[in-house]
Amino acid sequence: MKIGNAIFSVLILVVLAAGIYFIVQTIRDTTQQVTAPFAQVEQANQALQTQVSQLINPTPTIIPDPVTYIHDIRALARLETIQYSIEKVITAEQSQGTFSFLFGDSLLFVAHGTVIAGIDMDKIQPEDMQFANGVLNVRLPAAEVFVVAIDNQKSYVYTRDTGILTKQSVDLETLARQSAEEEIRKAALEDGILDQAERNAEAYLLKFFNALGYETVILTFNDL
Repeated sequence: MKIGNAIFSVLILVVLAAGIYFIVQTIRDTTQQVTAPFAQVEQANQALQTQVSQLINPTPTIIPDPVTYIHDIRALARLETIQYSIEKVITAEQSQGTFSFLFGDSLLFVAHGTVIAGIDMDKIQPEDMQFANGVLNVRLPAAEVFVVAIDNQKSYVYTRDTGILTKQSVDLETLARQSAEEEIRKAALEDGILDQAERNAEAYLLKFFNALGYETVILTFNDL
């Protein structure tokens, strides 16, 4: 009798557990069916927000033209003997005055540039080199600036002020860069880059000609 009651109790527990599991599973399925549409709406809303953001703030796309035009090819024989690295601050502005807060446009541009100078060995002619009585006389071309370049990675616009009734000029930064390039060239010239280029060239060429066997070498420049 006791065994029968125990078996009956176990059966009741199994039936109750199966019923509870069925009820829980039914509620879960119903909840998923109810929340699924809301989840789809949320996903669609997020996708729409992403598309709107991409339209308002598009990612720049760089598409190089597959066609290349080579206009000129020249052989160079330049002896680069010195390089300057220069920083220059440039102010560019337009429509400044009493109503600049309305119509003005100005920027402060910090430019980092490189100036390279040396002598062009291609300008040396046969008559510029004479050897007599154990002395080699070489007349060299004057030093010149070969390269003036703005480093775009280091150069930047520090500040930009635009009047409330005007738009930023697309040419203002370009003009600032052009002016910066010229100012960097002037700064290098004023510091004596050409004189230093000639001194460096003279020191290098003396060693070069001595290595070729010329013990006595006299170097002069066409600008002297």
